[in-house]
Amino acid sequence: MNSYAQQLESLLKAGRSFTAAEARSAGIPASVLPYYVKTGCLERIGYGIYAPAGRPFQQYSDIEQLLKKGSRFVVCLLSALRLHDFTTQLPSSLWIAIPQGHHVPAFQGPSPVCIRLGRETFEWGVEYLERDGLNIPVYSAARTVAACFKFRNKFGLDVAIEALHEGYRLHKFTIPELHQAGYICRVSNIMTPYIMGMLQ
Repeated sequence: MNSYAQQLESLLKAGRSFTAAEARSAGIPASVLPYYVKTGCLERIGYGIYAPAGRPFQQYSDIEQLLKKGSRFVVCLLSALRLHDFTTQLPSSLWIAIPQGHHVPAFQGPSPVCIRLGRETFEWGVEYLERDGLNIPVYSAARTVAACFKFRNKFGLDVAIEALHEGYRLHKFTIPELHQAGYICRVSNIMTPYIMGMLQ
């Protein structure tokens, strides 16, 4: 096993997680990775995903797994509200949107809650936020509020109303952006009275 120590050290110095495929590219067979986990050099953070042992706690380890697997997803709803920092809600699971016909790979830990969307709806309003060295795909603040109104049956209208008021107070979006998001998500008629009431 010592013959792979130099290659492993190069991966560990980067301080980031890596996949078994990336280890193979660095000259380390996937078959020896469990040995390095057992000896305390590595920890397995997901199926086929490894990281330096003892690294600081990763708040977004579930998202990290999806990114490392090359999954096509966008963080949405309650989890997107948390990323945008304008909610008091603490989701117990990661909420993601995925395109129709796609599936989430094998997951270590609680599985994400998946919302399946058509291609055009899936792709609209996506932006990227940098968190803990991860480039995370997430729906825009306005799109997230509109989606909360659309899926209000999942966690209540009060969550959507709170997101609307708090996001506007913190200047996370403009009123035209809200109206456009409401149109895309087909909730304009539901959202408009709450927007007008907020502006009075």
